[in-house]
Amino acid sequence: MAVFLTKESKVLVQGMTGAEGMKHTRRMIAAGTNVVGGVNPRKAGQTIDFDDRAVPVFGGVREAMDATGADVTIVFVPPTFSKAAVIEAADAGIDLAVVITEGIPVHDSVAFVAYAKERGTRIIGPNCPGLITPGQSNAGIIPSDITKPGRIGLVSKSGTLTYQLMYELRDIGFSTCVGIGGDPVIGTTHIDCLEAFQADPDTELIVLIGEIGGDAEERAAAYIREHVTKPVVGYVAGFTAPEGKTMGHAGAIVSGSSGTAKAKQEALEAVGVRVGSTPSETARLVLEALDTER
Repeated sequence: MAVFLTKESKVLVQGMTGAEGMKHTRRMIAAGTNVVGGVNPRKAGQTIDFDDRAVPVFGGVREAMDATGADVTIVFVPPTFSKAAVIEAADAGIDLAVVITEGIPVHDSVAFVAYAKERGTRIIGPNCPGLITPGQSNAGIIPSDITKPGRIGLVSKSGTLTYQLMYELRDIGFSTCVGIGGDPVIGTTHIDCLEAFQADPDTELIVLIGEIGGDAEERAAAYIREHVTKPVVGYVAGFTAPEGKTMGHAGAIVSGSSGTAKAKQEALEAVGVRVGSTPSETARLVLEALDTER
């Protein structure tokens, strides 16, 4: 089993012919992702060779879906054009759109996240590393060679911490790892992933990584209390961050006790989540929890 992405997923890359799109398409194909097409109106009709695979370029998402049966798209489009790219994908009826692009204006994200939701398209991101189901498919920029298939489901605001926990727990492995992104407005939340991992029979334990700012982790804690029976281990980045400052890609602004790492830790621990003080301690807590479950 997997969450949101499987080996059967047929993947488009919007912006495939750009520098970042080309680089990461090559990496995704090498990881086994079934990339069936790229989208660039200016290069429609061309074919791009990626080592042992030739990938056609289409003029639009609808045309690409009709020709290939694609159900996932990855957006490697500059911020100015990202809103239009996501809306095009949603209008075409794509199931999943993974928006890698960072620097998208918040008002654009608000518009396309709401638009996609109305049309039944799940958005992951923006400003995210994507998601990977090890051994099956990799949609985004997550390194594919640092872990293996296994029993842990991971949801994270932070790309770098996603990679670190994947590596530290590589001997156990993961069902799916989802980097939801750290922007103020995102399409898929901690709660969405908790729900999916709870329903996945092959996910035995969930790792939740948060960051300072906002109340997403507190809301996740409330959801865990009511709906999650599997063990959850957490980590919150930002314990040493100065108050009142905007920190990192998350744009997290901490005011008083609201949004602090300590407040989030307390909310999670109050519902039985074991929270590590460092990524390495978090990995150790995961191993202890899995031993306890056996």
